[in-house]
Amino acid sequence: MTYLKIRQAFNSFWEARGYNEISPASLIPRDDATTLFTSSGMQQLVPYLSSSQQHPSGRNLYDIQPCFRSGDIDEVGDNRHTTFF
Repeated sequence: MTYLKIRQAFNSFWEARGYNEISPASLIPRDDATTLFTSSGMQQLVPYLSSSQQHPSGRNLYDIQPCFRSGDIDEVGDNRHTTFF
């Protein structure tokens, strides 16, 4: 199975349940001085999670977020550890 088919299956799963896809956040957050890199798909939702303001796309959201792995950064590059750069 290709990554495109996996991605489409993921999208279809959530869309069939009434969720709206949102764009992924930038790998380097623009308006968040507390975070150096985006580490999950929740980064762009922080302003909505910490206030009563609702996201323009609603409450049921999903995304496909590139992220930076740092827990095993010293081991990246061997035959078991890869990451997104």
